[in-house]
Amino acid sequence: MKTRTICFANNKGGSGKSTTCSNIGYFLAESGKKVLLVDGDMQMNLTLSLFPEEEALAFAAGENLYTAVRQQKDVRSCIRPSAYPGLDLVPSSTLMSGIEYDLFTKWQREYILKKCLQPVKEAGDYDYILIDAPPTLGGWVMNILAASDFLIIPVEASPWGLFGLSNMFEFLSEVKPIAPDLQVAGIAVTKVDGRKNYFKQTLETLQELPARVFETHIHLDSSIEWSQDNSKPVGKYKPSARSSKEYRLLAEEVEKICR
Repeated sequence: MKTRTICFANNKGGSGKSTTCSNIGYFLAESGKKVLLVDGDMQMNLTLSLFPEEEALAFAAGENLYTAVRQQKDVRSCIRPSAYPGLDLVPSSTLMSGIEYDLFTKWQREYILKKCLQPVKEAGDYDYILIDAPPTLGGWVMNILAASDFLIIPVEASPWGLFGLSNMFEFLSEVKPIAPDLQVAGIAVTKVDGRKNYFKQTLETLQELPARVFETHIHLDSSIEWSQDNSKPVGKYKPSARSSKEYRLLAEEVEKICR
């Protein structure tokens, strides 16, 4: 199987990008796939979803995605195995806050991440590479999109969850010449409270957008916060949780679509 690269991006914070990325990665790995998670956000939430803070900060001080991109080198020296079979991570660093400045003067700067990941893809060691993007639109997110085969857009089912989503699609149209083969795999609806009327309104609005909406929705669940506090995917922290079952189903949807 050819390695598929999927990025999780939305220019609005709090949409559940890191949580969705880590849990889909966990369930893909549990199903027997080899998965590499790539933390592209200075907040390091994806790194912290698998490793306790002390270890995450140690990664940030050593080799990580920021050092690889800055030096334009193969990311394989930055890969860290997680506690879960088949699931590895390229950690982030708080220094990623300066990545836009570092990229500015580079030649073919839109393709630097793609070049850093190319040796991993060519080696064929992973079935999937999942990249967590920061909640911005700019040169670095352009890099992430250019390095990806598919895009998943997590959207919070709240009155403000759709805010700025049109900007995301405008940005995608601008990126099209740089990433002509990028496909929008779908919109993943997160933080759903089915008791609220705006959930139905959110779905109706999303159906009008030029993208698939995944059938599986992720409901609000305190188990997600507790799993984050324990630096574990919710599927490992509490397999019986509603959100765990939903992320498993969402991972199965993603696997069918991103072939």
